[in-house]
Amino acid sequence: MKSAEREQFIEQLFRRNYSEMIHLARVLLGDDGGAEDVVQDIFLRIADSDTPPKNDSYLLIAVRNACLNRIRQMQLHERVKNLLPIEDETDLQAIDRQLEQLEEISAFVDEQLEEPHRSIFHLRFDEDLTIAEIARRLGLNPNTAYKYLAQSIQKISNHFKH
Repeated sequence: MKSAEREQFIEQLFRRNYSEMIHLARVLLGDDGGAEDVVQDIFLRIADSDTPPKNDSYLLIAVRNACLNRIRQMQLHERVKNLLPIEDETDLQAIDRQLEQLEEISAFVDEQLEEPHRSIFHLRFDEDLTIAEIARRLGLNPNTAYKYLAQSIQKISNHFKH
């Protein structure tokens, strides 16, 4: 498919499916901005892909999967934030103590976690990559990358429970 034909094809896909895609993403995420990001990312991937989708139902499946990945990502982010619990504004720990705890977690990750757990943890929280991006970079199945990250978080949580 030539570049001009490809652009026209993607534009037609967009016009036919955008409203349904954005509606599904809004329902799943409950967030207009997040929904727009998801749909935009899908069209960017289509534009970058060598093979266009065979039918329009692919787009709704892609929206569903991207939303589920985003929800999982938010849940993981919350679980990691909960490693350092903060009761309320009046109970905030001193910044020095928080930095010390982060350094302890970082040292634990580097010294105690084995590969690929260590790399996945750093890619997710240091480089802020998504599970899909991590899986692509490391040549893993996204479910495997997610499982390794969840195991790492559990090990960290267990180690730092006092």
